[in-house]
Amino acid sequence: MEREILDTKRKALKINLNPKIYGTFAEIGAGQEVARNFFTAGAASGTVAKTMSAYDMTFSDAIYGVEESGRYVSQSRLLKMLNHEFSLLTERLSGEKYDDRTFFAFADTVTTLNYNKSNDPHGWIGIRFQAEPDGEPNEIFFHVRLLDTDAALQQNVLGIIGVNLVYAAFYYMNDHKAMIESLADNLTVGSVEIDLISVNGSAFQGVDNILLNLYLIVKDFSDAAIFDAQGSPCLPKDLLYKKDIMILRTKYEQKSNPNFSMLNKAVDQFVRTEHVKEENLSVLIEVLMSNVLSADDVAPEIDLIAVAKRAEEMCKTGNRVIVSNFTRHNKLAKYLDRCRPKSVGISTNINNLKFVFNSTNFGENYTSQLLSYVSDMFSKNVKLFAYPYLDKKTNQVITSINMPVTADAKPLFDFLIINGYITDIEEYSESDVKTV
Repeated sequence: MEREILDTKRKALKINLNPKIYGTFAEIGAGQEVARNFFTAGAASGTVAKTMSAYDMTFSDAIYGVEESGRYVSQSRLLKMLNHEFSLLTERLSGEKYDDRTFFAFADTVTTLNYNKSNDPHGWIGIRFQAEPDGEPNEIFFHVRLLDTDAALQQNVLGIIGVNLVYAAFYYMNDHKAMIESLADNLTVGSVEIDLISVNGSAFQGVDNILLNLYLIVKDFSDAAIFDAQGSPCLPKDLLYKKDIMILRTKYEQKSNPNFSMLNKAVDQFVRTEHVKEENLSVLIEVLMSNVLSADDVAPEIDLIAVAKRAEEMCKTGNRVIVSNFTRHNKLAKYLDRCRPKSVGISTNINNLKFVFNSTNFGENYTSQLLSYVSDMFSKNVKLFAYPYLDKKTNQVITSINMPVTADAKPLFDFLIINGYITDIEEYSESDVKTV
């Protein structure tokens, strides 16, 4: 059955007219845009117990505590806000009047575009809510990047997505796909990116946060998702800012584990040649899911489950994992550049490079495509560490020295080799070389 999409005012009004939904709005950084939508919809007294906006840092610290990191647009700040406001609700609102109410605390901490348009507009948005009166709290929170080029438009987006979240929490908590899809209701395509979502509580028992974040990718909310060794979703910039990053690219459907021996050699070589300090090194395994997606349809859920399982398996090896749909190395490099890393190394089978530097695999615009690939890839302090493969037809080990390259790509390939942008992984053993 197709989901009915209500406009923002009707969503807010439906919540306001529901006598069981009652709570608090705490918003920092972009006005009280979410609360405003509930007030303008009418009948807000049925929903709003309190609204507040502690803009001044001294007030904010006095209410929610000091942020040791100094960052107030952060997951830590959001969770402190949710915890404080929900605790006040349950502490102060008691008695027969509230016996049939399900309480919620909504919070956001956001930075919109500044006057000089020199910042990175983003924010954390979340809700802590009861699924039933006097029930244990459940939680949904996510991170957004605001992509409009005008602060007023970004404020409007924030107001809409906040209403969408409150509505999703109470009306879609049992339909997790609809819950995520509905976050984009009434928003213009390209106005927002959601690159992390997390849920917890009894209402989400058995829900896989890895799978939810993969669904963000499938629905084009984001291009990638990053998980720590425990499988928890992480904000890319929090993990990778000013780090020296080494990534091993793998595909979700490959049956064997990655070649960790070759990865370790690549990491050692990266550390040595780029003078990387061990404490600044961040190693990730990428699980590529592009072959799950089709041009005109959503990937079947069974495929997403397979990807999620693969990601979980890689997390259990003690590694951080990035799941993406980047079919080309340069797309990955551009994504990582947003995190402003110090340097990036990508470990990949040289068979992938053989495909790129062969014009017969592309159409008429091969030259421009190749130049775009090289520009995106290597202009951001990125280096490729290529591991060899055994050609089953010739029984020959293929490296950058004997890799077949078409004549129109040869000068550019030689330039990249000579200047160290592409380098072979050294000191490998025969057992490390796989047949292709």
